[in-house]
Amino acid sequence: MMAPPATALGFELRVLAEGEDVSAVAAVATAPVGDYKNLDALLEFSKGVDVLTFDHEHVPTEHLRALIDAGVNVQPGPDALVNAQDKLVMRAAIDRLGLPNPEWSAVHTVDELVEFGNRIGWPVVLKTPRGGYDGKGVRIIDTADDAADSAAWFDAMSPLLAEAKVDFSRELSALVARTPGGESRAWPVVHTIQVDGVCDEVIAPAQNIPVEVAAAAEEAALRIANDLGVTGVMAAELFETPGVGAGFLINELAMRPHNTGHWTQDGSVTSQFEQHLRAVLDLPLGATDALAPVTVMKNFLGGDNQDLFGAFPMALAFEPAAKVHCYGKSVRPGRKIGHVNLVGTSVADVDSVRERATAVANIIRNGHMPAQASLRRHCDI
Repeated sequence: MMAPPATALGFELRVLAEGEDVSAVAAVATAPVGDYKNLDALLEFSKGVDVLTFDHEHVPTEHLRALIDAGVNVQPGPDALVNAQDKLVMRAAIDRLGLPNPEWSAVHTVDELVEFGNRIGWPVVLKTPRGGYDGKGVRIIDTADDAADSAAWFDAMSPLLAEAKVDFSRELSALVARTPGGESRAWPVVHTIQVDGVCDEVIAPAQNIPVEVAAAAEEAALRIANDLGVTGVMAAELFETPGVGAGFLINELAMRPHNTGHWTQDGSVTSQFEQHLRAVLDLPLGATDALAPVTVMKNFLGGDNQDLFGAFPMALAFEPAAKVHCYGKSVRPGRKIGHVNLVGTSVADVDSVRERATAVANIIRNGHMPAQASLRRHCDI
């Protein structure tokens, strides 16, 4: 998804691919296969590039430092990226900045987990500090008796992160971008809807959010980016907590184009993908204004339909205004394989826009027209 804006700006984009069959290979001209955990592969790949950046946070921190020592321009740098790689480091940084954090603790044993839960109250959330995403590496511990079931997690990784289970009204995301020179911009705060730990839908901007809460969330994300020296796009995932503190708590950080920012491809003056390129190259950032009163992004996961393109005639005819973004991935149940963006002309249209975006996504995922969608569209016509 970064390839089209790179082409438009005249940049040559190269990708270190994990295999010959990954979707990025079809999107860019230069995509050698290599292991991002292998320093020699990274050093070879980095020859001749102006800047090296990431589409995930799992490149070993020590490799990034070695690349910098070898003269490679790495953006974001390891001192910033570690806050997205390690949730314990992130929690400490948020505390240091005085920003809204849930209660948390590093716990090394089941006994320390029980002590934390007894102190702040059950249930608590237990997370692996590194490697977790889309709900993986996260479990809810309801009682002290249940904590013993986590013993295997401590055997695999220690310490773990224990957090208070937050009573929140909805999840939000504050997306920002920053250049090495220090210019930064924020997009409107959005409402994100998770299903089974996976981002399912985004409504941009978040509806009915108090102006002061939205402003504080944007300011918090910008402060994190500036204080930690982030470059490129960063998403601060938030819990909205009406009437409590600032009205939100910080959940997690991602330092890359993020699922909660996919709406910007069709709903913002500058997409997160173009902005990330501008930012890591230290070019002036693009405007982040929304193009419409509401934009809905709806993910579609792998289902029974293996022939996604065979469903396109139905999907595109059902909603001609929908913008479909397929990832070129093989279909596997539960795997993110694409998303649909749809803009609305009025905030009053938000429910209709959500229904229509969902219908398009379901047609592609399932390979057939839902009966209720067919009837609704027929009535609209």
